Amino acid sequence: MKEIVIDISNEGEVQIETRGFKGKSCVIEAQFLKDLLGKETARTLTPTYWQEEKATVKKHLPLCG
Repeated sequence: MKEIVIDISNEGEVQIETRGFKGKSCVIEAQFLKDLLGKETARTLTPTYWQEEKATVKKHLPLCG
């Protein structure tokens, strides 16, 4: 399951953590929050960031005619 977890400290510091995403999709999916909240001061990338997201390729076969 894909999740975006937002943690706000008592000092007002906001941390955004993505879970269940692979590759750079985590950064893309959380971008709207960063745009909304303002300047990003730090970024920590997890090992799943470096994993490639497998693309699904659909092939259609002509079954009739």
